[in-house]
Amino acid sequence: MNNRDALIQLQETLGYQFNIPSMLATAMTHRSLGRDGFTVHNQRLEFLGDAVLGLTIAQLLYELYPDAQEGDLSKRLVSLVNGEQLANIARSMQLGTYLLMSPGEEEQGGRDNDSNLEDACEAMLGALFLDGGIDAVRGVIERFWKPHALTLKDAPKDPKTALQEWTQARSLALPDYVVLSAEGPAHAPDFIIEVRIEGQTPTLGRAGNKRLAERQAAQLMLEQLA
Repeated sequence: MNNRDALIQLQETLGYQFNIPSMLATAMTHRSLGRDGFTVHNQRLEFLGDAVLGLTIAQLLYELYPDAQEGDLSKRLVSLVNGEQLANIARSMQLGTYLLMSPGEEEQGGRDNDSNLEDACEAMLGALFLDGGIDAVRGVIERFWKPHALTLKDAPKDPKTALQEWTQARSLALPDYVVLSAEGPAHAPDFIIEVRIEGQTPTLGRAGNKRLAERQAAQLMLEQLA
């Protein structure tokens, strides 16, 4: 499939036709193609899309949960805009198949790399905002994020917060997160982090950044405790 056909197919997935298709092409261009100084990649659009995502999700939650307090809305917001959620939504859109990247990046699994998918997802939203305004963004948010938002009847609790509360309730020392490994290139790091609690078998988390690896380790510890 050539790039033009791929962009047409992606627009069908999004339910939005770009007035400037090259804007979407930029959003799908990985920074590994920008090293020659001539190719425009998606990092600027990713910066914009991050802010647009936060705003539109906040409005969505404000409307869906009129009785929720600020703290509960914030917890729901975090669960919908974190990197893991973005990568999963990007996979549901099959964004990885549309990414333009260097052969080296592709050989290293770049099309299914969480960080790349997260950036592409946010860059796509930034491109939508510039091309069609906030209404274009809301249309995609309604299609891909709202189903997840509707499942949040109870405000979710971050695994690290829940684990900390568990230890405090038992007068134990706070969880200790230890980096066992931090490898891989700068654009695709791989962290392995262990969480330790007194009297419990440590659990491991592995992800493309420390925050996600810690959350994963905490979640596994909570499951073990349960």
